[in-house]
Amino acid sequence: MNLEQQKSILTLCLMAAFADGNKDEREREQLKQIAESLAGAGGSAAALNIPQLYQDVLFKRVTLDSAAATLSDPEAKHLAYEMAVHVIDSDGKQTDPERAFLNTLRAKLGLTEAEATRIAQDADEIADAAFIPTAATAAAAGVAAASGASAALTPSQPDEAALDKSIMNYSILNGALELLPQSWATMAIIPLQTRMVYNIGKSYGYELDSGHIKEFLATVGVGLASQYLEQAGRKLIGGLLGKFAGGLVGGLARGATGMAFSFASTYALGQLAKRYYGGGRTMSTAVLKQTFDQLLSPAKELQTKYAPQIQEKARSVNMADVMAMVKGQRV
Repeated sequence: MNLEQQKSILTLCLMAAFADGNKDEREREQLKQIAESLAGAGGSAAALNIPQLYQDVLFKRVTLDSAAATLSDPEAKHLAYEMAVHVIDSDGKQTDPERAFLNTLRAKLGLTEAEATRIAQDADEIADAAFIPTAATAAAAGVAAASGASAALTPSQPDEAALDKSIMNYSILNGALELLPQSWATMAIIPLQTRMVYNIGKSYGYELDSGHIKEFLATVGVGLASQYLEQAGRKLIGGLLGKFAGGLVGGLARGATGMAFSFASTYALGQLAKRYYGGGRTMSTAVLKQTFDQLLSPAKELQTKYAPQIQEKARSVNMADVMAMVKGQRV
Protein backbone atom coordinates (compact mmCIF):
# COMPACT_ATOMS: atom_id res chain seq x y z
CA MET A 1 0.00 0.00 0.00
CA ASN A 2 1.46 3.36 -0.97
CA LEU A 3 1.66 6.53 1.10
CA GLU A 4 -1.30 8.25 -0.54
CA GLN A 5 -3.53 5.24 0.12
CA GLN A 6 -2.52 5.18 3.79
CA LYS A 7 -3.21 8.90 4.04
CA SER A 8 -6.64 8.54 2.43
CA ILE A 9 -7.68 5.64 4.67
CA LEU A 10 -6.66 7.49 7.83
CA THR A 11 -8.44 10.61 6.58
CA LEU A 12 -11.64 8.62 6.03
CA CYS A 13 -11.32 7.12 9.52
CA LEU A 14 -11.04 10.59 11.05
CA MET A 15 -14.06 11.69 9.05
CA ALA A 16 -15.95 8.67 10.40
CA ALA A 17 -14.97 9.62 13.96
CA PHE A 18 -16.54 13.05 13.49
CA ALA A 19 -19.52 11.83 11.45
CA ASP A 20 -22.07 12.01 14.27
CA GLY A 21 -21.31 15.69 14.92
CA ASN A 22 -21.55 15.12 18.68
CA LYS A 23 -17.91 14.86 19.70
CA ASP A 24 -17.39 16.86 22.88
CA GLU A 25 -14.19 18.70 23.68
CA ARG A 26 -12.76 15.76 25.61
CA GLU A 27 -13.28 13.39 22.67
CA ARG A 28 -11.78 15.91 20.27
CA GLU A 29 -8.73 16.22 22.50
CA GLN A 30 -8.34 12.44 22.61
CA LEU A 31 -8.47 12.23 18.82
CA LYS A 32 -5.89 15.01 18.59
CA GLN A 33 -3.61 13.14 21.00
CA ILE A 34 -4.04 9.94 18.97
CA ALA A 35 -3.04 11.79 15.80
CA GLU A 36 0.07 13.09 17.54
CA SER A 37 0.82 9.62 18.95
CA LEU A 38 0.52 7.99 15.54
CA ALA A 39 2.97 10.54 14.15
CA GLY A 40 5.70 8.73 16.11
CA ALA A 41 4.57 5.22 15.25
CA GLY A 42 7.38 4.53 12.79
CA GLY A 43 7.06 3.26 9.23
CA SER A 44 5.58 5.91 6.99
CA ALA A 45 4.12 7.94 9.88
CA ALA A 46 6.45 10.92 9.53
CA ALA A 47 5.71 11.31 5.84
CA LEU A 48 1.97 11.00 6.47
CA ASN A 49 1.93 14.05 8.79
CA ILE A 50 -1.06 12.67 10.70
CA PRO A 51 -1.55 15.74 12.93
CA GLN A 52 -2.06 17.71 9.72
CA LEU A 53 -4.60 15.14 8.52
CA TYR A 54 -6.49 15.66 11.78
CA GLN A 55 -6.53 19.43 11.29
CA ASP A 56 -7.64 19.08 7.67
CA VAL A 57 -10.59 16.89 8.68
CA LEU A 58 -11.55 19.00 11.70
CA PHE A 59 -11.63 22.22 9.68
CA LYS A 60 -13.12 20.54 6.59
CA ARG A 61 -10.15 21.31 4.35
CA VAL A 62 -10.42 17.86 2.79
CA THR A 63 -13.46 16.26 1.19
CA LEU A 64 -14.76 12.72 1.11
CA ASP A 65 -14.48 12.81 -2.69
CA SER A 66 -10.79 13.68 -2.67
CA ALA A 67 -9.96 11.09 0.00
CA ALA A 68 -11.86 8.30 -1.76
CA ALA A 69 -10.48 9.17 -5.20
CA THR A 70 -6.94 7.92 -4.42
CA LEU A 71 -8.20 4.42 -3.54
CA SER A 72 -8.27 2.69 -6.87
CA ASP A 73 -7.84 -1.00 -6.10
CA PRO A 74 -10.59 -3.15 -4.49
CA GLU A 75 -8.53 -4.22 -1.45
CA ALA A 76 -7.76 -0.63 -0.43
CA LYS A 77 -11.42 0.36 -0.88
CA HIS A 78 -12.62 -2.56 1.22
CA LEU A 79 -10.10 -1.82 3.96
CA ALA A 80 -11.06 1.87 4.04
CA TYR A 81 -14.75 1.00 4.39
CA GLU A 82 -14.01 -1.66 7.03
CA MET A 83 -12.03 0.75 9.17
CA ALA A 84 -14.66 3.50 8.86
CA VAL A 85 -17.36 1.06 9.97
CA HIS A 86 -15.25 -0.04 12.94
CA VAL A 87 -14.53 3.55 14.03
CA ILE A 88 -18.26 4.28 14.02
CA ASP A 89 -19.31 1.00 15.67
CA SER A 90 -16.63 1.20 18.37
CA ASP A 91 -18.67 3.44 20.67
CA GLY A 92 -22.09 1.88 20.15
CA LYS A 93 -24.91 1.63 17.66
CA GLN A 94 -24.85 3.81 14.57
CA THR A 95 -26.67 7.14 14.57
CA ASP A 96 -28.57 8.46 11.54
CA PRO A 97 -25.73 10.84 10.54
CA GLU A 98 -23.22 7.97 10.83
CA ARG A 99 -25.37 5.71 8.65
CA ALA A 100 -25.67 8.51 6.11
CA PHE A 101 -21.88 8.95 6.12
CA LEU A 102 -21.30 5.24 5.50
CA ASN A 103 -23.86 5.15 2.70
CA THR A 104 -22.16 8.10 1.01
CA LEU A 105 -18.72 6.56 1.53
CA ARG A 106 -19.89 3.27 0.05
CA ALA A 107 -21.09 5.07 -3.06
CA LYS A 108 -17.90 7.12 -3.40
CA LEU A 109 -15.80 3.95 -3.15
CA GLY A 110 -17.95 2.19 -5.72
CA LEU A 111 -18.90 -0.68 -3.41
CA THR A 112 -22.18 -2.50 -3.89
CA GLU A 113 -24.66 -2.81 -1.04
CA ALA A 114 -23.87 -6.52 -0.88
CA GLU A 115 -20.14 -5.81 -0.51
CA ALA A 116 -20.79 -3.20 2.18
CA THR A 117 -23.03 -5.61 4.06
CA ARG A 118 -20.39 -8.34 4.04
CA ILE A 119 -17.73 -5.91 5.23
CA ALA A 120 -19.92 -4.69 8.11
CA GLN A 121 -21.01 -8.11 9.37
CA ASP A 122 -18.03 -8.78 11.65
CA ALA A 123 -18.22 -5.31 13.20
CA ASP A 124 -21.97 -5.63 13.79
CA GLU A 125 -21.55 -9.08 15.33
CA ILE A 126 -18.93 -7.83 17.77
CA ALA A 127 -20.92 -4.69 18.60
CA ASP A 128 -24.04 -6.78 19.30
CA ALA A 129 -22.11 -9.31 21.39
CA ALA A 130 -20.58 -6.54 23.50
CA PHE A 131 -23.95 -4.93 24.24
CA ILE A 132 -24.35 -3.94 27.88
CA PRO A 133 -27.70 -2.25 28.70
CA THR A 134 -27.94 1.48 29.23
CA ALA A 135 -29.85 2.64 32.28
CA ALA A 136 -32.95 3.20 30.12
CA THR A 137 -32.91 -0.20 28.45
CA ALA A 138 -32.12 -1.92 31.73
CA ALA A 139 -35.11 -0.22 33.38
CA ALA A 140 -37.35 -1.18 30.45
CA ALA A 141 -36.28 -4.78 30.93
CA GLY A 142 -37.05 -4.65 34.63
CA VAL A 143 -33.42 -4.49 35.76
CA ALA A 144 -32.59 -2.07 38.55
CA ALA A 145 -30.22 0.62 37.28
CA ALA A 146 -29.50 4.17 38.35
CA SER A 147 -29.75 6.67 35.52
CA GLY A 148 -26.38 7.32 33.89
CA ALA A 149 -24.47 5.26 36.43
CA SER A 150 -25.02 1.84 37.96
CA ALA A 151 -27.16 -0.06 40.39
CA ALA A 152 -25.74 -1.16 43.71
CA LEU A 153 -26.26 -4.84 44.33
CA THR A 154 -25.54 -6.66 47.55
CA PRO A 155 -21.90 -5.77 48.41
CA SER A 156 -19.58 -8.68 47.88
CA GLN A 157 -15.94 -9.58 48.36
CA PRO A 158 -14.76 -11.47 45.29
CA ASP A 159 -11.86 -13.88 44.98
CA GLU A 160 -8.96 -11.45 44.34
CA ALA A 161 -6.76 -14.15 42.81
CA ALA A 162 -9.52 -15.15 40.39
CA LEU A 163 -10.02 -11.51 39.40
CA ASP A 164 -6.29 -11.05 38.78
CA LYS A 165 -6.24 -14.18 36.64
CA SER A 166 -9.20 -12.90 34.62
CA ILE A 167 -7.52 -9.50 34.10
CA MET A 168 -4.34 -11.23 32.92
CA ASN A 169 -6.33 -13.40 30.49
CA TYR A 170 -7.99 -10.33 28.99
CA SER A 171 -4.60 -8.55 28.78
CA ILE A 172 -2.86 -11.47 27.04
CA LEU A 173 -5.70 -11.84 24.57
CA ASN A 174 -5.75 -8.13 23.72
CA GLY A 175 -1.99 -8.16 23.25
CA ALA A 176 -2.39 -11.14 20.92
CA LEU A 177 -5.14 -9.42 18.92
CA GLU A 178 -2.72 -6.60 18.11
CA LEU A 179 -0.59 -9.12 16.23
CA LEU A 180 -3.38 -10.38 13.97
CA PRO A 181 -3.98 -8.70 10.60
CA GLN A 182 -7.77 -9.07 10.56
CA SER A 183 -9.74 -5.89 11.19
CA TRP A 184 -12.18 -7.72 13.50
CA ALA A 185 -9.25 -8.49 15.81
CA THR A 186 -8.54 -4.80 16.31
CA MET A 187 -12.25 -4.06 16.70
CA ALA A 188 -12.61 -6.65 19.49
CA ILE A 189 -10.09 -5.07 21.87
CA ILE A 190 -12.42 -2.30 23.05
CA PRO A 191 -15.50 -4.45 23.85
CA LEU A 192 -13.22 -6.90 25.65
CA GLN A 193 -12.02 -4.08 27.89
CA THR A 194 -15.63 -2.98 28.39
CA ARG A 195 -16.69 -6.51 29.31
CA MET A 196 -13.77 -6.82 31.73
CA VAL A 197 -14.75 -3.62 33.58
CA TYR A 198 -18.39 -4.77 33.67
CA ASN A 199 -17.40 -8.12 35.20
CA ILE A 200 -15.13 -6.50 37.79
CA GLY A 201 -17.81 -4.04 38.85
CA LYS A 202 -20.37 -6.82 39.12
CA SER A 203 -18.02 -8.93 41.22
CA TYR A 204 -17.95 -6.09 43.77
CA GLY A 205 -21.72 -5.69 43.76
CA TYR A 206 -22.31 -3.08 41.04
CA GLU A 207 -24.56 -3.70 38.05
CA LEU A 208 -22.95 -1.31 35.59
CA ASP A 209 -24.67 0.05 32.52
CA SER A 210 -22.95 0.97 29.26
CA GLY A 211 -23.14 4.71 29.96
CA HIS A 212 -21.23 4.34 33.21
CA ILE A 213 -18.54 2.15 31.64
CA LYS A 214 -18.01 4.57 28.75
CA GLU A 215 -17.64 7.43 31.22
CA PHE A 216 -15.22 5.40 33.35
CA LEU A 217 -13.06 4.64 30.29
CA ALA A 218 -13.21 8.23 29.04
CA THR A 219 -12.21 9.56 32.46
CA VAL A 220 -8.91 7.68 32.38
CA GLY A 221 -8.31 8.65 28.73
CA VAL A 222 -9.46 5.45 27.03
CA GLY A 223 -11.92 6.84 24.49
CA LEU A 224 -13.65 4.22 22.38
CA ALA A 225 -13.44 5.65 18.86
CA SER A 226 -10.05 7.24 19.54
CA GLN A 227 -8.60 4.01 20.95
CA TYR A 228 -9.74 2.01 17.93
CA LEU A 229 -8.27 4.65 15.64
CA GLU A 230 -4.92 4.44 17.42
CA GLN A 231 -4.81 0.64 17.32
CA ALA A 232 -5.88 0.42 13.69
CA GLY A 233 -3.65 3.33 12.70
CA ARG A 234 -0.57 1.66 14.15
CA LYS A 235 -1.37 -1.53 12.26
CA LEU A 236 -2.01 0.31 9.02
CA ILE A 237 1.22 2.30 9.23
CA GLY A 238 3.19 -0.81 10.14
CA GLY A 239 1.68 -2.82 7.31
CA LEU A 240 -0.08 -5.20 9.69
CA LEU A 241 -3.72 -4.57 8.86
CA GLY A 242 -5.99 -6.30 6.38
CA LYS A 243 -4.84 -8.33 3.40
CA PHE A 244 -1.73 -6.17 3.11
CA ALA A 245 -0.19 -7.80 6.17
CA GLY A 246 2.77 -10.12 5.88
CA GLY A 247 1.16 -12.83 8.00
CA LEU A 248 1.56 -13.69 11.66
CA VAL A 249 5.35 -14.10 11.52
CA GLY A 250 5.73 -10.54 10.29
CA GLY A 251 3.22 -9.40 12.87
CA LEU A 252 5.20 -10.90 15.73
CA ALA A 253 8.27 -9.01 14.60
CA ARG A 254 6.64 -5.67 13.79
CA GLY A 255 3.72 -5.53 16.20
CA ALA A 256 5.62 -5.17 19.46
CA THR A 257 4.56 -1.55 20.05
CA GLY A 258 0.87 -2.27 19.58
CA MET A 259 1.07 -5.47 21.61
CA ALA A 260 2.61 -3.57 24.53
CA PHE A 261 0.01 -0.81 24.24
CA SER A 262 -3.02 -3.11 24.32
CA PHE A 263 -1.66 -5.48 26.96
CA ALA A 264 -0.63 -2.63 29.26
CA SER A 265 -3.78 -0.53 28.86
CA THR A 266 -5.99 -3.57 29.49
CA TYR A 267 -4.02 -4.69 32.53
CA ALA A 268 -3.87 -1.18 34.03
CA LEU A 269 -7.58 -0.69 33.38
CA GLY A 270 -8.42 -3.95 35.12
CA GLN A 271 -6.33 -3.17 38.17
CA LEU A 272 -7.80 0.33 38.35
CA ALA A 273 -11.33 -1.07 38.17
CA LYS A 274 -10.49 -3.41 41.06
CA ARG A 275 -9.35 -0.48 43.20
CA TYR A 276 -12.26 1.73 42.19
CA TYR A 277 -15.15 -0.68 42.67
CA GLY A 278 -13.47 -2.56 45.50
CA GLY A 279 -13.09 0.76 47.33
CA GLY A 280 -16.73 1.73 46.91
CA ARG A 281 -16.20 4.11 43.95
CA THR A 282 -14.69 6.84 46.12
CA MET A 283 -11.90 7.98 43.75
CA SER A 284 -12.27 11.41 42.22
CA THR A 285 -11.86 11.95 38.48
CA ALA A 286 -8.37 13.35 38.99
CA VAL A 287 -7.32 10.43 41.19
CA LEU A 288 -8.72 7.91 38.70
CA LYS A 289 -6.69 9.42 35.86
CA GLN A 290 -3.53 9.73 37.97
CA THR A 291 -3.81 6.15 39.24
CA PHE A 292 -4.33 4.77 35.73
CA ASP A 293 -1.24 6.61 34.49
CA GLN A 294 0.77 5.23 37.41
CA LEU A 295 -0.40 1.68 36.68
CA LEU A 296 0.59 1.86 33.01
CA SER A 297 4.35 1.90 33.58
CA PRO A 298 4.62 -1.37 35.56
CA ALA A 299 2.04 -2.91 33.20
CA LYS A 300 4.32 -2.21 30.24
CA GLU A 301 7.20 -3.89 32.08
CA LEU A 302 4.97 -6.86 32.87
CA GLN A 303 4.15 -7.21 29.17
CA THR A 304 7.78 -8.13 28.45
CA LYS A 305 7.50 -11.04 30.88
CA TYR A 306 4.32 -12.32 29.23
CA ALA A 307 5.41 -11.76 25.61
CA PRO A 308 5.82 -15.54 24.93
CA GLN A 309 2.27 -16.23 26.15
CA ILE A 310 0.93 -13.35 24.05
CA GLN A 311 2.67 -14.66 20.94
CA GLU A 312 1.44 -18.20 21.59
CA LYS A 313 -2.11 -16.88 22.03
CA ALA A 314 -1.82 -15.05 18.70
CA ARG A 315 -1.02 -18.34 16.97
CA SER A 316 -4.10 -20.09 18.30
CA VAL A 317 -6.82 -17.47 18.86
CA ASN A 318 -9.86 -17.44 16.57
CA MET A 319 -12.97 -15.32 16.28
CA ALA A 320 -15.13 -17.85 18.14
CA ASP A 321 -12.85 -17.63 21.20
CA VAL A 322 -12.91 -13.84 21.08
CA MET A 323 -16.68 -13.66 20.71
CA ALA A 324 -17.10 -15.94 23.74
CA MET A 325 -15.06 -13.53 25.85
CA VAL A 326 -16.82 -10.46 24.47
CA LYS A 327 -20.14 -12.06 25.47
CA GLY A 328 -18.77 -12.83 28.92
CA GLN A 329 -19.00 -16.58 28.40
CA ARG A 330 -15.32 -17.14 29.05
CA VAL A 331 -12.45 -15.37 30.80
